Amino acid sequence: MNRVTINEQVSITQLGFKKNLSTYPRRMEYKGAVYNFIDAGLSCLVRSGEQMAQIITLSDGQSFYRLRSDNHGGNWTLLNIFQ
Repeated sequence: MNRVTINEQVSITQLGFKKNLSTYPRRMEYKGAVYNFIDAGLSCLVRSGEQMAQIITLSDGQSFYRLRSDNHGGNWTLLNIFQ
């Protein structure tokens, strides 16, 4: 599996809800392409001092995408694509 490092901000245009009612990205737009994710993926919280971020790995059925949230729901960064 090849890893491509992106580290660019993306637009999340649709959110889904897990059983505990926390949200996760369902659709992402990046460089004019739309990516629809098939499940809630794996996530973890990372704390650095007083700042906290969520790292989540999602799949569209073909590739895996690792995203980071500022944990305020507004800013998402596409970290990597695994193909």
